[in-house]
Amino acid sequence: MANAVFRVTGLTKIYRTGDVEVRALNGVDMELFEGEMAVLLGPSGSGKSTLLNIIGGLDDATSGEVRFRDQELSAYSERQLTKFRRDHVGFVFQFYNLIPSLTARENVALVTEVSKSPMEPETALSMVDLEDRMDHFPAQLSGGEQQRVAIARAIAKRPEVLLCDEPTGALDSKTGILVLEALAHINEELGTTTAIITHNAAIQQIAHRVISFIDGKISSVHVNQTRLDPAEVVW
Repeated sequence: MANAVFRVTGLTKIYRTGDVEVRALNGVDMELFEGEMAVLLGPSGSGKSTLLNIIGGLDDATSGEVRFRDQELSAYSERQLTKFRRDHVGFVFQFYNLIPSLTARENVALVTEVSKSPMEPETALSMVDLEDRMDHFPAQLSGGEQQRVAIARAIAKRPEVLLCDEPTGALDSKTGILVLEALAHINEELGTTTAIITHNAAIQQIAHRVISFIDGKISSVHVNQTRLDPAEVVW
């Protein structure tokens, strides 16, 4: 097995509202490895998005430890977390968060302008098969095209890790497959460690490993011996 990029130990996240306590994560142990594509599978409320936000440096845990390579991420200050996100992590969310007044090329360029060793926006957009849509505005693009612009924006800074939260959740099956093809291509071409959160069990067929969540805990971990190409996935 490749080296661990993330190692999570005893991770717990508790949300409190008055006297009400909700355990979003309840003692999770998990690893994500270099170059793998992992699918974090589970129903809404099972804790998978909370975990993604914590390892991505967007939220903090109530207890437990998160290590990124040899660094204890859970001990980072806000300033250190900002640098960590900027230098190491790309995010793809269910909703695309593109700036409507900027073209696809300009949306991607926003990231490349603040990155240490970015790829050209045109290169990133080509990797998601949008060479002929670079100068279109978001309103001129389909949902799947907008999501692929969001993926191009995430990979343009050459992140070590790509964290995707329900990237096909707002898309139909045909369009969703195009997005999965883009993610699989990036994983294979760049070797980017990729974690995809989903409640859609069909997507697990493209993963190296499937980590299933229920009630704030990991219920099972499955290694795919035979992965499917995204085009072969039956939704």
